[in-house]
Amino acid sequence: MKQFQIAIISLFLLIIFLPVAISAQSAEAAGEAFIWNADDPGLMWNPCPEFLPESCRLAVLQGNPEEPNADVLFKLQGHTFAPNHIHTSAERMILISGEFHVDYEGQDPVVMYAGTYAYGPAGVPHTAACVSDEPCILFIAFEGPVDAIPVE
Repeated sequence: MKQFQIAIISLFLLIIFLPVAISAQSAEAAGEAFIWNADDPGLMWNPCPEFLPESCRLAVLQGNPEEPNADVLFKLQGHTFAPNHIHTSAERMILISGEFHVDYEGQDPVVMYAGTYAYGPAGVPHTAACVSDEPCILFIAFEGPVDAIPVE
């Protein structure tokens, strides 16, 4: 059952991110530098996996999310909770806006404010919450493919 969940989530992410990933890869392949702003009108915000809140959004900044080393923006609306989940990849994060609380299993909860850096190890269950009125926007650099797998 778990492999089926991973396959479904991977297929969902591929369908959602493929157009953006192709665009970002085109600039990378051409050796061109590029920039994104979190409020850039050209940024494609896509739905998150179904177990996350409906208002949750992801945008690919560079790379192919099915392959290692993709960068994304993760947006969670204010006063919204992300249930317990894991990633098969480590993630390096910087909060761009909002106040974000993260609770990794077996560790003290942490609070992130705009400009805060955090490292999340692969395979460690965690929850997250945007506790501010404004949306929380988090830059995430994944070492492996981008995924999020619910944990009961």
